[in-house]
Amino acid sequence: MKKIGFLSFGHWTPHPQSRTQSASDVLLQSIDLAQAAEDIGADGAYFRVHHFARQLASPFPLLAAAGAKTSTIELGTGVIDMRYENPMYMVEDASAADLISDNRLQLGVSRGSPEQVIDGWKYFGYQSAEDDPAGADAARKKTELFLQLLEGKGFAEPNPRPMFPNPPGLLRLEPTSESLRQRIWWGAGSDATAIWAAENGMNLMSSTLKNDETGEPFHVQQAKQLRAFKEAWDAEKWGFEPRTSVSRSIVAITSDEDRRYFLGGHDSEDQIGNIDERTRAIFGRSYTDEPDRLIEQLRYDEAIEESDTLLITVPNQLGVDYAAHVMESIITEVAPALGWR
Repeated sequence: MKKIGFLSFGHWTPHPQSRTQSASDVLLQSIDLAQAAEDIGADGAYFRVHHFARQLASPFPLLAAAGAKTSTIELGTGVIDMRYENPMYMVEDASAADLISDNRLQLGVSRGSPEQVIDGWKYFGYQSAEDDPAGADAARKKTELFLQLLEGKGFAEPNPRPMFPNPPGLLRLEPTSESLRQRIWWGAGSDATAIWAAENGMNLMSSTLKNDETGEPFHVQQAKQLRAFKEAWDAEKWGFEPRTSVSRSIVAITSDEDRRYFLGGHDSEDQIGNIDERTRAIFGRSYTDEPDRLIEQLRYDEAIEESDTLLITVPNQLGVDYAAHVMESIITEVAPALGWR
């Protein structure tokens, strides 16, 4: 059995053909899409976080609202850019959203991808060291603090004359959802950061791109990344079984509308490019075809086979009904034939 969910970037634009004309549209439709996905039997509703862009940016109000409206589906992020975060405030927000959803959050965090502006986190009041220009070290340090705080141990000296009575000992952040600690995922772009995630007791989230480290096809490199993570995890003895997810653009062509939107319009081969001046990346292919052909193509994707969770990127600007249709086609027609359901 494989968990299958959707990943939405939450795009919106005031274009006449867009079903998400505003930030309000995309937020409200994201909540509706989580409910629709739950209704058709999907396992997860995940949302991308991008700052300074016409996309979803502040995840916790959205996750809390979706948690209040749904009852079984996992709610997550893929990923929160930790360069922009205050770990202490994040513990309070994340814990509150997790408690509202009855412990269904699955939070993906990471350094994040290149953003819309130069060093955007600095506008949020954060700095990185001179030898850390991309903020990678800063993101990891914040993540380590976030994980430590989620353990729920007291650390703050109480006021001897507090406004309200305190429990004995040092105080912790409230609310703190301690079980959330085992539901944090690290979005890894390389084999090394996947191993770092295992060493720090986080689940692994791998997207549709990673550093091109061997020159092999994307799905082969990604499968090796997942295996490296699992091997490192086994050496750490964290006391719980980790999870691994991969993201894919998959559309089963089952209607004229599908053909009009997608047939022939997606990359059917991996792509190579540079994320920045120093990093060569490989971008995984898209899968767009009629169900029978799609099933045969997906049989050979080693990384999907290696993972326990598959996140399908959905075209949110085409509206809730169409995005749900994309998910339902995968869940009802493709997944059973591949043994995922």
